[in-house]
Order: sequence, then C-alpha cells, then structure tokens
Amino acid sequence: MTILYAADPAESEAWIGSLRALDPKLDFATWPDWGDPDKVDFIIVGGRSPGDLSIFKNARAIQSTWAGVNHLLKSKFPPGVPIARMVDQGLSANMVEYLVYWVLDALRQGRELRAAQREGKWIDLPLRWARDFPVGILGLGTLGVATAEKLVGLGFPVSGWSRTAKTVAGVRAFHGAGQLGDFLAPLKLMICLLPLTNDTEGILDAKLFAGLTDGAILVNAGRGGHTNDADLLAALDSGKLAYALLDVFREEPLPPDHVFWRRKDIVITPHVAAITRAGTGAEDILENYRRALAGKPLLNPVDPSRGY
Repeated sequence: MTILYAADPAESEAWIGSLRALDPKLDFATWPDWGDPDKVDFIIVGGRSPGDLSIFKNARAIQSTWAGVNHLLKSKFPPGVPIARMVDQGLSANMVEYLVYWVLDALRQGRELRAAQREGKWIDLPLRWARDFPVGILGLGTLGVATAEKLVGLGFPVSGWSRTAKTVAGVRAFHGAGQLGDFLAPLKLMICLLPLTNDTEGILDAKLFAGLTDGAILVNAGRGGHTNDADLLAALDSGKLAYALLDVFREEPLPPDHVFWRRKDIVITPHVAAITRAGTGAEDILENYRRALAGKPLLNPVDPSRGY
C-alpha cells in the first residue's frame, strides 16, 4: 500500500517528513514517479491539481492540504472516491490574524497615515470606534466563523452571509440571494471567505459592489476566481470602493505587468493569509488515511456537488 503525494517536491518533502515522524512505516510515492498505480491507496494533493488522478483505481480517498478544493474538483479522479479538505487549527489562526490585522488597520486609517508619512505630512485624523465600523464576512465556514468571533470580541458590529442559514453568537447572520442586499447595505468593510463554486465564481462584481455603501473597503482572502477584475477596477475608479486588499488572484503568481501592481488603491499580499503547515496538519491526514483504509467516514469531507 502506497500514499501518493501529488505536489511540488518542496511541499511534498515537508509533508512526507511530518507524516513519517508520526508513523515511520508509511510508504510514499511522489508525482510523477508513482510506480504501479494499482498500489496507490491514498492520494494527497497540494495547492494545484497535478493532473488526471483517475488512473489510481484502488485509491480509497483523496486528501487536500488546502481548505479550498476547487482546483482538485477540476481534476479527473476515480468515481465515488471520497475527498477531504484541510481544516487546520494553525490555518484558522493564521487567517484570523491576517484579517483582524487589516480590519484594525482600516479602522485606524493606516493607509492614510502611511501616505502622509511618505509625503512628510503631520495629519490629524479623528479617532474612530470599532462599534461604528460595521464589518461583513461573505462565507461563514470554519474560517469565517473564527474571524467573526474574534472581531465581535474586539467590539465590531459583525454580519455574515452564507448560502444556507447559520447561527453564530454575536453575529447578524444572513443567507441566500434574497438577503444579500440587506447584508451589504451597512458595511464599511467586507471580507470574502467563500469557497469557489459555480455559484460564487465572479461574485465580487458590479452588482454586488453597488449594494455596498460608498467608500467601502474590500478584502478578498477567499479565491481569485471570486473577483471580477474589470468590475473591481471600475468600482475603485468611481469611488464606490475606497480600496481593495487582495490576497488571491485569478493567476498566481500575479504577473509583473498586471495592472493591479500599479494601483495605489489596491493592496497586494501574495496568497499568504493562511497556509497549512505540515507540522499542524499531518495528524488529520494520518487519521483520514487510517479511516479510509478502514472504510470509515473521513474528517472534513467534501461534497463535490456543492464544490466544498
């Protein structure tokens, strides 16, 4: 029995090392040197789909090291094979840190203060209270809920929107297309943490931006495919959005000649908001490997029909 790690060599080395530390008896192969495909009984996939997985007909399960699996669902894989995504406490903590940092930066007008420093200006900005700065989160999954709870604890009015109804203490929850407008209307800052599905592809578009208050701030830490790039630029040019902070892009790495790099109203971070580390996620992968061999349900299963 062999575990196939289908990712780039640097990534696979770290994960395989962490898994072997937990169980030295594990046998691994790496893409594309998998040997006999019939001996592969478990497949681990990183942040990019390596290709056709359907040849591994004896695979009991496929495990993503990422929380998002849209890249994986575009691959071919054996019919009926269960898929699991990564829900890692380290990843959740990283995402919460990242988003809380940028929400506080927006509240305390860090962008304006940095611009004033570059120009050698001493400016007097009015102090704003968190209680007067409504924040909304598109997507109330594991990461969205963890972020919402932290922001509520800091005194922000927090709203959340999801496809289906959710209940989160201290959060004003909206769901479904019919409630999206009410969710958007009061926000001064909106965070996107949605999974990328057919329904959410390009959701950050002109229609959605029109529902926001003028001068709102956008933070996209979900997926690059959520953003309609042309509509985003138009919203920035019109002042509908004050600025956008983007950690994810349709093409990664973002090409050096991309217009986003030259915009003063776009802050770019290179997909670093939250990264699953081998040391914190290996135990869950090993547990899922053992569950797969025993025919038991996986931790954090994916529903391909929903896309997450």
